[in-house]
Amino acid sequence: MSPHASTPLRLAFLGCGFITKVHSRHLRALGPAVSCRYASRDRARAEAFSRMFHGAGSYGDYRAAIEDPAVDAVVIAVPPRFHLDLTLQALAAGKHVLVEKPAYPRMDDYETVRRARDAAGLVVLVGENDHYKPLAVRLRQLLAEGVIGDMVFAHFTTLVKRFKTADDWRNDETMAGGDAFFEEGIHWLHLAASLGPRIVAVQGYRPVLPQDGPDRRIKSMMVAFRYDNQAVGSLYYSREVPSLLQGLRVSKLFGRKGIISFESNGGFIVVRGTGWPRLVLPGFRDIRGYQAMYRDFAAAIRTGGVPQMSLERAIEDQRLMDDIYGSLARTGQLAAQ
Repeated sequence: MSPHASTPLRLAFLGCGFITKVHSRHLRALGPAVSCRYASRDRARAEAFSRMFHGAGSYGDYRAAIEDPAVDAVVIAVPPRFHLDLTLQALAAGKHVLVEKPAYPRMDDYETVRRARDAAGLVVLVGENDHYKPLAVRLRQLLAEGVIGDMVFAHFTTLVKRFKTADDWRNDETMAGGDAFFEEGIHWLHLAASLGPRIVAVQGYRPVLPQDGPDRRIKSMMVAFRYDNQAVGSLYYSREVPSLLQGLRVSKLFGRKGIISFESNGGFIVVRGTGWPRLVLPGFRDIRGYQAMYRDFAAAIRTGGVPQMSLERAIEDQRLMDDIYGSLARTGQLAAQ
């Protein structure tokens, strides 16, 4: 289905959890351009979400939403373990798909979806909202403009002490697809890999720490990498290290003509080169990129185009993930846990 630009894009959310609330709050800014429905295995929960976000309807199971002719596209917002099956069901039913990230645990799953997408002639967008956020857009522009000259180093930091509860599904790697870095750190890996230069070599280092308390996941990872422009970089990820203001983090891009420092969540950018330092405010209106992501999704459906966060772009990130965990296996770090 490819709705005309004058009619709303009719979405059905599969899953009524935290992330569906996040998406729904941001979709309010798009007004009547998007109409939302909600599906859950708990019918009362789906009805509550529909009331909360002024939805167009609710369903007591995912199949009913997928088969509803009044739905143009589904948003798969359940644990990664279920993404592949629901994606294939949706494509078989003629529905476009926006699937939360990480989309699928294995590369074979991506290839399976790519074949199904191509056979159906539909759009699949992987929900990497960080690709669309103003910080990422502005950093790509600054690097393309050459404000720091040839990049030498890149350093990305995302540290916060934020534990999950004992009953959180992310504690189960069969549900989440992997540890904390696989399930959530992939957003930061994408940011590091999406600024212009491509990452061509990568190595992971995972500290061996006791996994005490209710949050039993492995929660820290350091990644070293090399870009195709010969710059090198590092990514420090942790969900067990305290940070200023519960998440204020500064990352940097170092070049031969200057340095870009930026707050990792998108609050500010400071450019230092010749002359006085320059403060750049990327923008707060859509600071997490959700609205831009849905605009891209809707445009791809209506025009038959390719979204920025296509399966092919997500496959590049998955290859990096595979390389990182492959490096852990080769160095014995997986066996050490």
